[in-house]
Amino acid sequence: MPAFPEIESIYTDGACSGNPGPGGWGSVIYFSDGSCYEIGGADPQTTNNRMELQAAIAILEFLQDKPLPKSVPLYTDSEYVRNGITKWLVGWKRKGWKTAKGQPVLNQDLWQQLDQLNDSCIDWRYIRAHAGHQGNERCDQIARAFAQRQTPNLHQTTTMADFSDSNSPTDQSDHPSSESRVSHLQDLIETLEIADHIAKQGYLISSSELADLMAVHANAVTSRGDEWVWRNWLISRVRREGNQILWQLERLNS
Repeated sequence: MPAFPEIESIYTDGACSGNPGPGGWGSVIYFSDGSCYEIGGADPQTTNNRMELQAAIAILEFLQDKPLPKSVPLYTDSEYVRNGITKWLVGWKRKGWKTAKGQPVLNQDLWQQLDQLNDSCIDWRYIRAHAGHQGNERCDQIARAFAQRQTPNLHQTTTMADFSDSNSPTDQSDHPSSESRVSHLQDLIETLEIADHIAKQGYLISSSELADLMAVHANAVTSRGDEWVWRNWLISRVRREGNQILWQLERLNS
């Protein structure tokens, strides 16, 4: 298994058309070897502040089980996010998630997620938007594309694609045998039957369970937004229970 590359910096950004309206978010990790890893997602009805928060949440979820240096700069062009996580959050929690004026804190659900995911090694930094900073401009590009219901090409390095918690060997053959291809199809059919059963029974499954079903990393689930299509199913985010996001599968009409 390849070693996780050294992180140089992180950028996050959110966008919204209408505020409230269709929104998107984008996050990029830059590594010291010059490579990068990009994620993003969309929400059909949201606000700009929620997308700014979601961008930070998603990248910290992705980094949860990764080795991190003592200090990682995370750049956001949202003073709302930067001030909230570094200044206001302590007071909000002390007052029972109320502002200084006694009003309920807006976006409390996302602030609670961010608070749980925040790490002492994250150095939260504010950066002015559209000032020519490569990371900020790229995150803005990703976020705006998702807000406009487009799917941008996300750069995800080979090293990152290969980084996995699994130690099982991979098949190095460029031309798998007929037997292995049939075995692969049998596994696929079993997976699809399981997905259909989950949908029919109305079961809710966690992000990690959904990632196992799809044979992807968990971040590939959480980075897609609240509603998206996988094969024959509409995948919808239902709620959060503790540190877990629960999802529902609904079979699409043929």
